[in-house]
Amino acid sequence: MTKTARTLAAVYAIAGIMLCAAPVAAQTADATLDRAVAAYATVKTARIAFTQVIDNQLTGSTVTSRGELQQRRPSRFNVKFDEPAGDRIVSDGKFVWVYLPSTNPGQVIRAKLGADVGAPDFAAQFLESPRKNYTVAGGAAATIDGNATHSVQLTPKSKESPFQKVTLWVNDDDALLRRVETVDGSGVTRRITVTRFTKNGAVDANAFVFHVPAGVKVFDGPTS
Repeated sequence: MTKTARTLAAVYAIAGIMLCAAPVAAQTADATLDRAVAAYATVKTARIAFTQVIDNQLTGSTVTSRGELQQRRPSRFNVKFDEPAGDRIVSDGKFVWVYLPSTNPGQVIRAKLGADVGAPDFAAQFLESPRKNYTVAGGAAATIDGNATHSVQLTPKSKESPFQKVTLWVNDDDALLRRVETVDGSGVTRRITVTRFTKNGAVDANAFVFHVPAGVKVFDGPTS
């Protein structure tokens, strides 16, 4: 998996947290996953604040970031990072623009939407026909920021998957997907937690347009 693909995968994972549905009493892994799948289908637009923690066992490093995502399904999103400040990733419906001046100053990567950098909505990999691609297992009850949740563990059926394991935490009362954790083939763990969520509300009119800053060079990523 390329650095660009890993970056985009992180963004799509954030986009996949926008889920909400009516409460259901059943707490089996299959029932919890079905609630999340049904809830995902009802999302049109969303704004969420999030934190992300990346643990790299190979380097022994931990990196924390935070920001806000705006999304209009199926193909437009804007991730604006407050930490590191200035970093931004935008999908305008045709291209995904990855601008990370904190680590790559003076350049922006432009990847064609639908190219080999991940789906435009990363949640689709987990919540559209999940049993086709994953084996489902039960998780444990947990409280996240005062919210009672149950987790669902997804194990990829294909050896070609970029993940070893995926864990989703779903709120008991409203089926909001509170947290997503992925472990990739190198053992890097990425944990994304929602801190604020607004479903099907207004999004900024210009959120899904990327203007290349003066002096910044554009590099094309994968195109197919």
